[in-house]
Amino acid sequence: MKFKLAVVALVGIAVAGAFRAVSAQEKTQWDGIYTDEQAKRGEAVYTDVCVPCHGGNLGGTDLAPALTGADFATNWNDMKIADLFDRVSQTMPLSAPGSLTAQQYADVIGFIMQKSGAPAGTTEIPPKKEALATIKFAAKKPG
Repeated sequence: MKFKLAVVALVGIAVAGAFRAVSAQEKTQWDGIYTDEQAKRGEAVYTDVCVPCHGGNLGGTDLAPALTGADFATNWNDMKIADLFDRVSQTMPLSAPGSLTAQQYADVIGFIMQKSGAPAGTTEIPPKKEALATIKFAAKKPG
């Protein structure tokens, strides 16, 4: 009887662990993936570097697409934040791709998330693509 109980307990623990792993992989920007301080730093970088192409309100221009709103949300829906980090860090700014630090790119993404209505959290977006691979962009807030 004790053996069966132990097996049932171990199976329960394994199932709970698997559920937690799946939940961790389903994290989105709605879970507070940046801090207010990070978004503030990102706003400064955005103002200095990104405004000429993407506009002051992140609404896009003839030169570059919007970084908020329905089109942005649709284009990035179900994509990983790592993919956004990759795109931004490899192609922006247009005049000097890859010229910012990894931290500056992460900060700008924090600012974009803030302006897209995602809540701030207590942990900053890390400046490493690998760390962002488990966070999805979800066009609509779950719930």
